[in-house]
Amino acid sequence: MGALSYSAWVVELPLATGLDPLRSYVSELAAADQPLGALFRTADLVAGVLLLAAALPGLAAAGRRFWAVAGWAALAVFGAATAVDSRLPLSCAPTADAACAAREDAGLVPAAHAAHAVSSGLAMAGAVTAVVALTVAARRYGWWPPLARTGPVLVVLELAATAWTLVAVAAFEAGRGHWALGAGQRAQLLLVAVWLLLLARSLPRRRGRRR
Repeated sequence: MGALSYSAWVVELPLATGLDPLRSYVSELAAADQPLGALFRTADLVAGVLLLAAALPGLAAAGRRFWAVAGWAALAVFGAATAVDSRLPLSCAPTADAACAAREDAGLVPAAHAAHAVSSGLAMAGAVTAVVALTVAARRYGWWPPLARTGPVLVVLELAATAWTLVAVAAFEAGRGHWALGAGQRAQLLLVAVWLLLLARSLPRRRGRRR
């Protein structure tokens, strides 16, 4: 359920949000001035709480296995930061509103913009770390066969999408165009969601083997 709630942004496709999926940040969908902002903020809050709740038992059961501890801890950070992120929405959408972008450049937007950047960064760092670490754990410790088989492909794709997003963000902030920022970030988030579903599918198999 956490992965599905985290992917609520896909409903932008059939809806008229006014934001360009190729260039806008996903978090702009939840901006305070957006008509569907409350919907996306609620979905992120639910996703964050569910992911945090799912990560804590795994962390408690990880023992001293480094990759498992690192992965479950990162997933907990991802969930907590996503929940916090939902409570720190942007006041406006800078990629779609020139006035908003100008206020942001001049430092005239609420402090929540800076706090949102921090929580978003922590959430994505946690997500990428969890994807890598738990996939390594699956292969290193002989756990979760579906994740061990398919996870490495998702890791490579996720790292590529993350690199694309970071380069596009740097270009946008330097005034050099958007470089399909929105597409890169949406690919990044979609891959995380697919990986979460794969992890969820893998975990019951390991529990079954223990019983």
